[in-house]
Amino acid sequence: MSLPSHLKKLNLGCGLDIKEGGGWINLDVANIPGCDVVYNIENLPLPFPNNHFEEILCNDILEHIEYTSVLKDLHRVLAPGGIMHIRVPHFTSKNNAIDPTHKRIFSIETFDFFCNGTTKGNKAGRYMYPDFVFNVAQAPHLTFEHSLKFFWYNKIIERWVNTSRERQQLYESTGLSHLFPAQNILISLVK
Repeated sequence: MSLPSHLKKLNLGCGLDIKEGGGWINLDVANIPGCDVVYNIENLPLPFPNNHFEEILCNDILEHIEYTSVLKDLHRVLAPGGIMHIRVPHFTSKNNAIDPTHKRIFSIETFDFFCNGTTKGNKAGRYMYPDFVFNVAQAPHLTFEHSLKFFWYNKIIERWVNTSRERQQLYESTGLSHLFPAQNILISLVK
């Protein structure tokens, strides 16, 4: 697919979150008004040239697919230095059980497997050698539900958990994650 050079941002699995202007291309499997490209992202390769996009937005899509091969192809179309913003449900999120189309669950450390300098594959005797790697995973952040009045304490928990990576790991490794379930993981991968 030949793309105009000014379209450097991909909104993958856009759904109703259509990005207008600003160099965005909206892609979804459904022919939704405002969607620029109708395409099933599991039919790889994606219809885009290598190293094209400066920014990719993956909100609420990776949990619905076999994502490892899709991440590899997104790495291919992301320009060097480009950034991919990801939002997925945390493994304690009630949304995992509510939505029957969810295939995968995620931890704050899931995307470390795809980044330089991590040793996640070495823990517990596992080794993972993906043939693609991102340079770094930036700003991992856990979100918690705030919408209901009786979840007032989640603002305090969210602030405490996200003060450091060590606290995020402590939260996931203890009963805290089941006492105070998270909602989503926000993370950015840089190529």
